[in-house]
Amino acid sequence: MSQNTVKLGVVMDPIADIAYKKDTTLALLWAAKAKGWSLYYLEQEDLYLYEGRAMGSVRTLDVHHDPDHWFDLGEREAMPLGELDVILMRKDPPVDGHFLNAVHLLAFAEREGTLVVNPTRALFECNEKLFAQQFTHCIPPSVVSANAAVLRAFQAEHGDTIFKPLDGMGGTGIFHIGPEGRNLGAVIEQLTERGQRQIMAQRYLPEIKDGDTRILLVDGEPVPFGLARIPSAGETRGNLAAGGRGVSRELTERDYWLVEQVKPAIRERGLLFVGLDVIGDYITEINVTSPTCVREIDDQRGTDIPGLLMAAIEKRLA
Repeated sequence: MSQNTVKLGVVMDPIADIAYKKDTTLALLWAAKAKGWSLYYLEQEDLYLYEGRAMGSVRTLDVHHDPDHWFDLGEREAMPLGELDVILMRKDPPVDGHFLNAVHLLAFAEREGTLVVNPTRALFECNEKLFAQQFTHCIPPSVVSANAAVLRAFQAEHGDTIFKPLDGMGGTGIFHIGPEGRNLGAVIEQLTERGQRQIMAQRYLPEIKDGDTRILLVDGEPVPFGLARIPSAGETRGNLAAGGRGVSRELTERDYWLVEQVKPAIRERGLLFVGLDVIGDYITEINVTSPTCVREIDDQRGTDIPGLLMAAIEKRLA
């Protein structure tokens, strides 16, 4: 397939509202434009099904390296999504009913031969928090439950504990409960919606003070530098969205070992772009919906992660 023929669609949050300085999706679009690919823009609500065929109310998209004017959109037109070669699903979590409905619609395009990154089956199967749970030798002690007694027993056993929802992002809804268990009842009540909703509890990892490192994998291969997101004073969350500071660091032997443990499962599911979250010696999450931190690593290390992903997409299309 010659590079000029590639039609790339992107499903994303409103492009007018993104953070120009750090948005990963924008960097991916710049890389696609640099290859001469045609860009088409969609928000989640622009996807629809017409007589069993995946359609989009699409707009042509152009992107620019200009903080005051980073995009131009064309007029809306109805387009069968099967006419696109590749669709980047870059809608941020929460992975709620709206998100899953959009993934269902993208699966119809996939059946017509469009490459969806990441594949829809993987988006259904690989919850950010739960996917890592199958690698018990790589994760801190954890429990997933809606039951207050189970969650309280886990906290009593491990003392310092992190509680978090299964569908959040950017550090929202994450609570750190100390050994004395202060506010434990209220936190469990709120997160489980009084026992109606599964949540995760994980043993607190004090190594968080050195950062929660995002390791990016392109087609199963790790970028040799990660981004350590270091919490601000008084915080237990390293997420950049929660005020963390991003410092790029070289991957360690342990990081490479962790990557080797998960690589077969990532390859098997056709996942082209994945973010592992590592604290100390442990994977805490495997992000497959909309991995970020590309800009920070590229800026600090001179890497070209979007270029790597476009090359992997090209290979898959061929």
